[in-house]
Amino acid sequence: MTAVAGVVFAAGEGTRLRPLTTTLPKALCPVGNLALLDHGLRRLAGVGLTGPATVAVNAAYLADQVVTHVGDRAHLSVEPNGPIGTGGGLARLRPWIDGRAALAGNADAYLHDPFREPGKDIAALLDGWSGDTVRMLTLPCRPGETGGFSGQRFAGFSLIPWRYLKDLAEVDSSLVRVVWRPAEAAGDLELIPYEGYYLDTGTPADYLAANLHAAATQHAAGGVLADPSATVTGTATDSVIGPGAHVEGTISRCVLLPGAHVPAGETLTDAIRTADGLTIH
Repeated sequence: MTAVAGVVFAAGEGTRLRPLTTTLPKALCPVGNLALLDHGLRRLAGVGLTGPATVAVNAAYLADQVVTHVGDRAHLSVEPNGPIGTGGGLARLRPWIDGRAALAGNADAYLHDPFREPGKDIAALLDGWSGDTVRMLTLPCRPGETGGFSGQRFAGFSLIPWRYLKDLAEVDSSLVRVVWRPAEAAGDLELIPYEGYYLDTGTPADYLAANLHAAATQHAAGGVLADPSATVTGTATDSVIGPGAHVEGTISRCVLLPGAHVPAGETLTDAIRTADGLTIH
């Protein structure tokens, strides 16, 4: 079997998710009270890829936070002059990948597959793989959606053989341009259907939707997924409440990040709130 290395892309600035990402890297924004980056690492662990010899994380925007969060759980590739895209990020990792294939995914991908064991969301990319083709996890394009691949859209992770990695240039580039489209043109692109639920959490609306989906699928009481250290003396429905958050008022369909506070008398709906009071509706 072809040797495979896992990669989680965590270098992006998360501009669509601002102002939430002004001081917090997108990859560290929690979904279901777990950082998006950790969801990615768990997914790779589910297919047997763990530790710095087999898993890498790249960082650029607010890189120090990402480096501290990852610690020694993965090999770290810091892009000192800012993000260089998914293509450039893999190029910078070539000495570490060293002849292996790369199972690479975006930290902001939220995946939930009810048809596979927990953590096995991306196993379909490896099932029966020849070791020679580029594989992409996909869902059908939405009505009117353009830019897909034979009517399919990317669902967060792809599998790339070394022959497509070895000549990548360490410049700002995307996998769409330097790997997926060339593989499609050469007849080397395999589209692997994903049977679960996928969201790119890049906007506040989709980030909120991913959190609410996480709460619903974890069978939280009343649809509320609350960290044990959170305090709820008010009313909460269909929400995710982070560590140390305090709800005295009323919330519905909300995400409260660690330390966030909803005072008595306030009603908050369809919103994200941080510890410093930033509220995104």
